[in-house]
Amino acid sequence: MMKATAKDLRFNSKELLDTVNRGEEVIITFRGKPCAKLIPYNGKNKETVKNQLFGIWKDNDMVQDVDQYICGLRKGRF
Repeated sequence: MMKATAKDLRFNSKELLDTVNRGEEVIITFRGKPCAKLIPYNGKNKETVKNQLFGIWKDNDMVQDVDQYICGLRKGRF
């Protein structure tokens, strides 16, 4: 596990991302205290992520198709 400062993140972000892409975790510190953690992205399938994002809708009987409902809400904005 590697540690980096917020300044390192600002000026050396590519190097930190390269480190994460190699499988290492990076702890970002701000004023000496751990603040964030960069971890490798685990490419889950889209369905799993979708269920996590719309989990608040799973018990809502008024909305049968969440995707259609959200598209309907956004329709007027675009």
